[in-house]
Formats: sequence, C-alpha cells, structure tokens
Amino acid sequence: MPVPETLSRAQARRIALAAQGFTDPRTGLHGRRVDRRHVHRVLDRVDLVQIDSVNVCVRSQEMPLFSRLGPHPRDLWHRMGEAHEVFEFWAHEASLLPVDHWPLMQWAMASGRMWGGSRNVAETRPDYVEAVFEEVQDRGPLTAGQLSDPGPKQKGMWERSDGKKALEYLFGIGRITGRRDPSTFARVYDTVERSIPADVLARPALSEPDARRELIDRAARANGLATERCLTDYHRLNGPKTRPHIAELVEEGRLIPVTVEGWPRTTYLHVDATLPRWVRARALLTPFDSLVWERRRLEELFDFHYRIEIYVRPEDRVHGYYVMPFLLGDRMVARVDLKSDRPVSTLRVQSAHREPGTIEADVAEALAAELALMAGWLGLEQVAVEPRGDLAPALRAAVAATPVDG
Repeated sequence: MPVPETLSRAQARRIALAAQGFTDPRTGLHGRRVDRRHVHRVLDRVDLVQIDSVNVCVRSQEMPLFSRLGPHPRDLWHRMGEAHEVFEFWAHEASLLPVDHWPLMQWAMASGRMWGGSRNVAETRPDYVEAVFEEVQDRGPLTAGQLSDPGPKQKGMWERSDGKKALEYLFGIGRITGRRDPSTFARVYDTVERSIPADVLARPALSEPDARRELIDRAARANGLATERCLTDYHRLNGPKTRPHIAELVEEGRLIPVTVEGWPRTTYLHVDATLPRWVRARALLTPFDSLVWERRRLEELFDFHYRIEIYVRPEDRVHGYYVMPFLLGDRMVARVDLKSDRPVSTLRVQSAHREPGTIEADVAEALAAELALMAGWLGLEQVAVEPRGDLAPALRAAVAATPVDG
C-alpha cells in the first residue's frame, strides 16, 4: 500500500509494527520448528536485541523472539553465539548483534565508551590489563572469577574487582569479545580471533561518519518512521554528531520527511517502509523490546504511557515490578506484571490492567491464550492470576478456560 506524505496515527502505528516484524509469520505457532534462520529474520527487522539480567519471568533477550516467532528453542541465542553468528557489544545498552556488524561497530570500540572504573584500571595498571589479555589468549574462554589474579572483590552492588574492570576495558575496546553463560548470565570472555569469523575480521572497519550514517539508516528501517530522537536513541548515538547524517540521508532519499497527525516534531519515513492494510499481532513485550525503547514515541503512537517500575519502591509501583505491555492487533490493550514461579511450575500474573477504550472480554480471551502459550514455552504447567488490577477478574475466568499449550 503506498505511503502518503501525511499519516494518521493509525497508519503510523501499522508502519511501525510492520517494520518491527509484527506482520511477519509467527513461525513457532502450531508446533512448527523455529531455527536460527528465523532468528536472523528477526534481526533483519530489529537490527539488534537488548540484553538484560532480570530473570523474574524470562531473560529479556529471549522475549523479542517469542513475541515475533512464538515458541522456540530457548538455547537459540547461545547456539548462535557458539556458532559465531552473533556477538555482544554496547549498542542500545548491552546488545546482541549479527556478526556482520563487527566492522560497523569498530569505530565505537576505538572511541572507548565504557564505565569510568574500567578506564581507570587501564590508565593506572596497564601492565595488569595486558596480563589479563594474555591470560584470555592462553586460557580463554573464561569469566572474571576464573582469572588467576582477579583482584579482591569490592563491596557494593555495582563495584567490580580489578580483573573484571580489566576484562570490561578490553571488551569495550574490541580486543576481546564476550558472550553469556546460559546458566549464570555471567559474561564469558574470549579472543576476537576465536569469536569472530576470519572473513568478517578481514573486512575494513567503517569510518565513524560512515558508521553513523549506516546506523541511522538501520534505525530508520527498524522503526519504519521515526523522529530524530528515535533515530539516535536506537543505537545510543550522540545527537549533535549524528544530525548532519540525517540530513544527508534525507538528501539521498533514504529518509522522507512526513507529517504524522498530532506529532509536533519532524518525522522521517524510511524509503523501504511499508504501510500494511491491517496488523493482526498478538504479543507480550518485554520492557526492553525495541518497539518500546523510546517511551515518548510509544505514547504518541499507541496512547500508551509506560514506565518500567523495577527500580521503584514496591509501595510506589502503579502496575507492578516486571510489567509487559500486551499488543493486540495494532493497539496496546493491556499490561501484566509477570513472574515465573518455577518451584510450583506457574506463570503468575501478579497484576493485570486493561487500557481505556478496549473491550474487556476480547482482551481477556486473547491475553489468556498468549499467557497459556508463554507458559508452555517456559515449561510451566499453569497460569495463575492474582486479584490485582481491573482486568484480573475477567482474565482469571478466561485463563481457567484456556489450557496451557505444552
């Protein structure tokens, strides 16, 4: 369907959802096999997937695949890391990227973006950092705790040993790589040569200007349409340094300025964006899904005000601890606070809230089906709905009539 120069918000939503892969087939439904090819299809859409350590329900990096593909083998990311198809680096926070992105991210490695403590240990103990690098070469892959001299552990949640700081410095500048231990989530470090295919390493690194242009183009394609803030936030780029490249992409016709109803800011449509006639999505979204990264965009597209409340005191939380938006069709229709209560094999809905203007029975029925699908994927035997939130009574009734898809 051709894209007009002036868009309604409903059209903008459909463009955004199509760009993020929510009009693609959800391959894992009805018992169909999902493999690494399908993960690459998702990465072709979203470009990168954010990693997060919170495991109250499921590791965040697993959810974008479930949201777009349905049930799939939960070790896919690990297998793809071992097969050197993806790597971890700082992009939109800690992220998984296709291995072809290595030359694209080398400018960021050269810039040395990292925590101050990691930089400090490199400046004050360069011989120690080099010894850590040599140990990774000789003994890797290994974790910080497996270093022969990791240094004393520091007190405090965010404090790290000198060994960990040295490894993070080397990781940040691209001298070593890291992937996650699937059981502990600890970062496991190894040499670049053992982690990145030789043909990828042989490719020339992009210059910083060329890399910024490419990343903006990729962000625009992943968003479908976006403001300047959306384009720069997607890969955590500096706005003033990146702004000239947006103008270049407009001049080249890669980005097309459009007007969106009710948006006071300049909006850019990617040349490859599509406007589907409808979107029939059904998906729970992790708080770290790329569709919901930019909260102002989310509110302007979906009339959905969303804040992650993990770091809010329990008594001050409005919707709960680990709250997932629920997408149905092309609207955000509800939000649920989910917990995998593994000792009793239960996906626990700790609260359920419906968005204004939605039909309670329809939302409850669709959400119950998605929760049953998710519970089965996680290997849980049942879904339990606690009596918190205006949707909870209807959802509890719908869940009782919906068997877990195991």
